[in-house]
Amino acid sequence: MHSKLHSPKFWMHWSNRMNQQNDQTDAGELKFEVLKKIRGYLRRMVDAGGSDLHIKANSVVRARINGEIVPLSGEILSKEDAFIFAKELLQTRFSELVEKKELDLVYPFDENTRFRINIFFQMEGVSAVFRLIPVKILSIDELNLPAVVHTFSEMERGLVLVTGVTGSGKSTTLAALIDEINLKRRKHIITIEDPIEFVHKDRKCIINQRSVGQDTLSFGNALRAALREDPDIILVGEMRDTETIEIALHAADTGHLVFSTLHTLDAKETVNRIISVFPTGEQNRVRMTLASVLKGIISQRLIPTVEGKRTAALEILIRTPRIEQLIAENRDIEIPDTIAEGKELYKSQTFDQGILDLYLAQRISREDALSYATSPSDLKLRMEGLSTTVDKGKLGVDDGPKEFREEDYIGLKE
Repeated sequence: MHSKLHSPKFWMHWSNRMNQQNDQTDAGELKFEVLKKIRGYLRRMVDAGGSDLHIKANSVVRARINGEIVPLSGEILSKEDAFIFAKELLQTRFSELVEKKELDLVYPFDENTRFRINIFFQMEGVSAVFRLIPVKILSIDELNLPAVVHTFSEMERGLVLVTGVTGSGKSTTLAALIDEINLKRRKHIITIEDPIEFVHKDRKCIINQRSVGQDTLSFGNALRAALREDPDIILVGEMRDTETIEIALHAADTGHLVFSTLHTLDAKETVNRIISVFPTGEQNRVRMTLASVLKGIISQRLIPTVEGKRTAALEILIRTPRIEQLIAENRDIEIPDTIAEGKELYKSQTFDQGILDLYLAQRISREDALSYATSPSDLKLRMEGLSTTVDKGKLGVDDGPKEFREEDYIGLKE
C-alpha cells in the first residue's frame, strides 16, 4: 500500500486531478475557513515573538520561536485541508503552483504585518512556510550592528555583499542600509527582489522596487534595464547565476553602488563562490574585477541572547589594499587572518572576534559563544586570557602602556 501511494503513477494521477479541480473551482466557491484558522496560528506566532510558521499536510502546525521549531497545537492539518488552504491563499494563482510545484509570494496580514511565503508540494501534499517581514525597518543602531556598518551606506560606488544561511537576517541588514541612505542622501535607488520584503517610501531618495515575476521577468533582465534607468544605487536581492553576477560586477565597475546577497558562510567562501561559477578560462578576469570593485562583505550568524532573543554575530571584511591584493593573487586562504589583523585600524572583524565582543558585552552566554564560534578552542583560550601576544593584537586587545624603544621616537627628536 505504501509503495503504491508514492509511485510515480499515483502522483501523475493526483497532479491531473488537481488540475481538473482547479479548472472547476472559482474563488466564489471557497469558504476561506482553513485560511482563517491559519491566520489564527500566524497571530499566535507573532505574539510569541516567532519568525516562521510551518504548514504541512498531515502534520501539526509549527512555528520557529527563538530559533527553535515548536508545535502551536496538537491538531493535525489534513491533506484535504492543506489543499483547500492553498486554494484559499492563492486563488487565481493556484494554477501557477500546480504548474511550477513551488511559489513565492508576499502576504499582507494587516496594516502592520506582512509575510513572505514559499508554498510547495511535498510527498504528502501541500506545505508552506510563512516568514515574518517587519513593517518597521530597524536602523543599524537598533539592530546593534557594529558602527563600521554605517560606512557602507556612505559609499559612492562598488560592491557590498551581505551573506549567510537562510534566516540569518540578510534582508534585515540590507533594509537598514537602504533606509539609512534614504534618510541621509539624495539618490536614485532601484531594488530587484524575489519577492519584495521591506517596503521603502521615498524620503530623500527616489526608490523603485521591482519584484521578479510581477514587475520583471528575471534578475538579469531587471539588472540590465537598471543600467539605463539613471540609478545611483542598485540592490539585487540575490546573485543567483552567472548572468546576474556578471552584470552586478559591471554595474559596480561603472560607478554604481551595488548591494546584494549570497548564501555563503563567510568572506573567503563568498569570494570563492563568485569566481567559481564562471568557466575556468574566465575566472582570472572575474577575479581581477572583483578585487577592484569589492568594498565589503558582511557575513551573519544569528545567536541566542541571554534574554531569550537572537542577535547577529558578524564577520566584516573591509576592502583594503591588502585584501585587494589577496583576491587578485588568488590567496583567498589568507583573507581570514587579514580580516582579524585589521580590527583596530579598519574595524574589520572575524566571526570569533564579533562573538567575543558579544560575550564580553554579556549579550550571549559562554556556551552559545563557543557553540557558534568558527574555532571554539581558540575562542575559549581568548576568553580565559591565554591568547598569545599575536592573538591579542588580532583581537585589538590593549595590553596597557608599552615601553618605547629608541627607534620608536627618534623621528620626534628631529
